[in-house]
Amino acid sequence: MSVAAYDLSVDGQREPQGIVTSPTFSWRLRSADRGSRQLAYRIRVDALLPGGRVRVWESGRVETIETTAARYRGYPLSSSAAYEWTLDIEDATGETSTTTSRFATGIVHPDEWSAAWIGKNPVFRKTAVPPQDTDISFTVNKLQQVRRFVRHFQLDAVPESARVHASARGIYRLYVNGTRVGTDELAPGWTEYRDRITYQSWDVSGLLRVGQNSIAALLGDGWYVGFIGTDRRHQAQHYGKEPALLVQLMLDAEDGGRSVIATDDSWREAPSEIIYADQLMGQYEDSRHEEPDWHLPGSDLEGWSNAVVVDHDHSKLTPEVDPGVRRTLTLPAVSVTEREPRRHIVDFGQNLVGRVSLTVRGQAAGTRIQLNHAEVLDAGELYTANLRTAEPVDVFWTNGAAEQTFEPRFTLHGFRFAEVQGLDGDLDPADISAVVLHNGFDIIGEFASSSPALDRLFRNIEWGLRGNFVSIPTDCPQRDERLGWLADAQVFAPTALAIADVAPLLRRWMRDVRSAQSDDGAFPDIAPHLIHLREGAPAWGDGGVTIPWNIYRATGDDVILRESAESMIAWVRHIERHNTDLIWRNQVGNNYGDWLQVGAETRKDLLATAYFAYSTDLTARSLRVLGRTEEADELESLHARIVEAYRNEFVEADGTVAGDTQGAYLLTLAFDLHADEAERARIANRLVEAVVRAGTTLTAGFVTVGLLCPILAEIGREDLAFQLLHNEQYPSWLYSVKNGATTIWERWDGWSSEGGFQSARMNSFNHYSLGSVGEWFLSGILGIRQSETSAGFRQLALAPRFDPHLDHATGALETPRGRVESSWKRDSNGITWQVTVPPGPAATAQLPCTSDSTITEGGIEISRSTGITVTELGSACTTLQLEPGTYSLQFPVD
Repeated sequence: MSVAAYDLSVDGQREPQGIVTSPTFSWRLRSADRGSRQLAYRIRVDALLPGGRVRVWESGRVETIETTAARYRGYPLSSSAAYEWTLDIEDATGETSTTTSRFATGIVHPDEWSAAWIGKNPVFRKTAVPPQDTDISFTVNKLQQVRRFVRHFQLDAVPESARVHASARGIYRLYVNGTRVGTDELAPGWTEYRDRITYQSWDVSGLLRVGQNSIAALLGDGWYVGFIGTDRRHQAQHYGKEPALLVQLMLDAEDGGRSVIATDDSWREAPSEIIYADQLMGQYEDSRHEEPDWHLPGSDLEGWSNAVVVDHDHSKLTPEVDPGVRRTLTLPAVSVTEREPRRHIVDFGQNLVGRVSLTVRGQAAGTRIQLNHAEVLDAGELYTANLRTAEPVDVFWTNGAAEQTFEPRFTLHGFRFAEVQGLDGDLDPADISAVVLHNGFDIIGEFASSSPALDRLFRNIEWGLRGNFVSIPTDCPQRDERLGWLADAQVFAPTALAIADVAPLLRRWMRDVRSAQSDDGAFPDIAPHLIHLREGAPAWGDGGVTIPWNIYRATGDDVILRESAESMIAWVRHIERHNTDLIWRNQVGNNYGDWLQVGAETRKDLLATAYFAYSTDLTARSLRVLGRTEEADELESLHARIVEAYRNEFVEADGTVAGDTQGAYLLTLAFDLHADEAERARIANRLVEAVVRAGTTLTAGFVTVGLLCPILAEIGREDLAFQLLHNEQYPSWLYSVKNGATTIWERWDGWSSEGGFQSARMNSFNHYSLGSVGEWFLSGILGIRQSETSAGFRQLALAPRFDPHLDHATGALETPRGRVESSWKRDSNGITWQVTVPPGPAATAQLPCTSDSTITEGGIEISRSTGITVTELGSACTTLQLEPGTYSLQFPVD
């Protein structure tokens, strides 16, 4: 078979468990044959019922090359049920390949919820663990214990299938018969709880047995009750004073009967050995009060209280629509240094987000072990001043067992280094590791080259993504912030979408962004919306427009545009309504400008108006994709008027843009805010002058810096782009790499040999914004791009740029249609470029070869090679059409 499908997904997820509406099916394709393509597909969906399978939909033969978002149009889905779908792919030769996958449903009809929200009983019959020695700070002494909840039940027969649906106003861990359920950490994650709370669904069929069974949960404060961000208020000030649990176990018998076990006041509850657990303040656990069998069938619940029913409100429940936070990696200790007796500093070699797993042996009962966390060291000790009021401290009291392993369950930290205090004896490096946490996305973009520094930079960008895509896209993971800043996310979104499969997470987060939109149409600076309650600033609020467009471009699925279109229009109209002259100076919120610029300041009204034009343009394009032609025409007219106002206000006849900064020129060129190609050329010359004048260093802030390399290359000055990329002097991307960074810093000079640490008030060492150059590693150096009118990489437009500083570069991108690989190396004869085009339409490829150059494949001129067509011979480049397949082309370059 020449074409085969892989990575089957439903609504962008592999085998999701909580589908409640008609889903969409997508897949990728691979083939070893040139010219291969999908001619047609057929999808069959079967319900896997206790009595057998039932066909609920068959698409019939659909003749198309599309592999994205095939909509289910079958019988209505049932709640809490499993389904199998079968995909047949027919290629151009008529051969067919078959692949199967599964999905399951959550609770489809809201009235099928019977579970109550339950919480702790305010009158404890069981003595609470005394919070002795919670001596870290006055603040954490205000926090409360993690609770246990248990329900025992009898089964006369093992059900044919069993599925559990659970959520919390807080965070929870669920157990059935003592076995942990699911893979999510910190579930249900953070959403705009005032509008919606996600629930998780899992198949627990294999965990039940005849006789007595148990379902149990631990319940902590999480984002719902605990400390969030820079606002020192917690508990009632944000979402609620007390956490609450909701669980519904649905049991299906072989005869088709269904029974339900759900949270109510028959559940029993008691405090746990976890004295407190908070996302910012760490976890405090006293294992001397541990009850190892509490979640097992038949456990002694004497002295436990009955849980209290809080309410029966199911209106905000929504299924989890993207993979939750998961354990993804475990990193060993790189070194352990004893600073003094009973105090060790551990280096894990990588700034990460997660927690420490520590195994201790031979410790006397009542030994107090404390873990402190930091991103960097100062004179060999943890540097924690930049954490501000966050206290990433975990405490563990031993119970005297010969061996114990402590790993916090209800907190996470941003750190590279950990300090272990209180351990008697030596600390074996094999006994301590770092557990990496982030949402369960796949890494889809790869890059490696002959430059160790450049490779380290790309890894730093990836690690910044890992550390800040934890439930929502945060700005930083370590200090008292961790908020969903829209500007950080929108400038980084193209890079994030090129490195990892984060489209489902971003699409889900955009619901929080829309929830926070004001009645006047203003998006916020932050979502979920807790602080900075004014309208969003330019480039911040615009994330409500740019991110949906980036998701659409990356995936080819227009559902995100359908969900976002009205809010995008409302944002544009909000700006227009308050700025009738079309220069955006009113309703600008906190107006941060091009944040963290170096030695230059781009005018704020210029940046604002440029983004006004850009958001208007993207909204018009989105409406045209959706077939809303009249509205698109109207916004295109508005866009033309904004561009005219911008040019009149900010652009001079010689191409100078007001302020004469790199950021000003980049915005003008990137957003096409010019009259014609002649004016564009003049503006481009001024950009070059601005870069050279700064000694070929960058002065742009984080809003515009990601535009530098792409725009310089686009105007024919990729030489400057490469100089900037390889520069190791401050300010530059490699400056932090040279100084040992393993993630992207918030500031270009977070630490310097001359000045030491920057102001602790704002100095994160894991902040992805300045890593927005990462997308250009793939689209620029490797040339993995799509045409301007394409989405989902339907029309590949390959254009590798052969960096003279590199001997070779290689990488790949898993696009919605399949894997694109690009690899080149340089030798005395020129360049050898290897490229793989996945099944589908032919790719356009531009190579820097003149009409006099000879391009060969395996020593044969490409005119005689199968699958290659020369479409244009120019004075500076050659354009090819490459049919799907793998090629190895050789050609000379200057």
